[in-house]
Amino acid sequence: MKLIIHGGFFSESSTNQETKKAKQDALSEIASLSYTYLQSHTALETVAYAVNLLEDNILFNAGLGSQIQSDGKVRLSASIMDGKTQKFAGVINIQDVQNPIRIASLLLNYEDSVLSGEGAIDFARNNKFPYFDPVIPQRLAEFELKLNQQNNKGTVGCVALDAAGHLAAATSTGGKGFEIPCRVSDSATVAGNYANEYAGISCTGVGEDIVSVALSARIVTRVTDGFSLKDACDKSFRELKAINGFAGVIGITAAGEVYHTDSHPYMVWASFDVSLQVFN
Repeated sequence: MKLIIHGGFFSESSTNQETKKAKQDALSEIASLSYTYLQSHTALETVAYAVNLLEDNILFNAGLGSQIQSDGKVRLSASIMDGKTQKFAGVINIQDVQNPIRIASLLLNYEDSVLSGEGAIDFARNNKFPYFDPVIPQRLAEFELKLNQQNNKGTVGCVALDAAGHLAAATSTGGKGFEIPCRVSDSATVAGNYANEYAGISCTGVGEDIVSVALSARIVTRVTDGFSLKDACDKSFRELKAINGFAGVIGITAAGEVYHTDSHPYMVWASFDVSLQVFN
């Protein structure tokens, strides 16, 4: 059993040591809780559990910590993929909910498994997810002063390998801040979140760059074709570099290889196998 999570990129980490430590501590706690949860749950259940915890922490750009778009509204996107069944589900630009990953998880049970906008909101309400305003005072102040919004390249995600050897991946984002309303990121697409029986990947970074190279699906396909996870990531990131792309990934293979890499420094992540590791 193995698990790795990420909390997106952290541009302030080289200067703000207090915030850096807070993120490290939060990732440590969430990775530990999620690994304990994995002991008695499937990989699919665990990635949803971990991302739900990340969405509820205001330090990360998802759920409660989400950025505000240029029209003053928060729109959330999240997806989940079951490596065992190859089923993908997600919500795109959903508003007024607390945990989009929970709604994406429920959509795994439906034929129409990726919903956007008002349809996603209607689905949430019809399934008893209550109204919730995710705007917090900190993000509102940043929006009003136009501070830190354009440089936030953040998302949260989790990849897990369970005791039965099954993989799953989940990713959630609050966007980049000040974007055109209803911009679609990579997080609720197979470019940013993908898993099969061989590997699982969750991405963070600039959504348009990740979509342009279909990063998650590209890496998993290479592992399926016989690449090691490291080699698959390294080759894909060389191709990402050709378009000057900005991204980070976390991944696990069915063989138990755990790997993370990024095109720029300060992607924050934590992994749990026998012991906990936290970086940045």
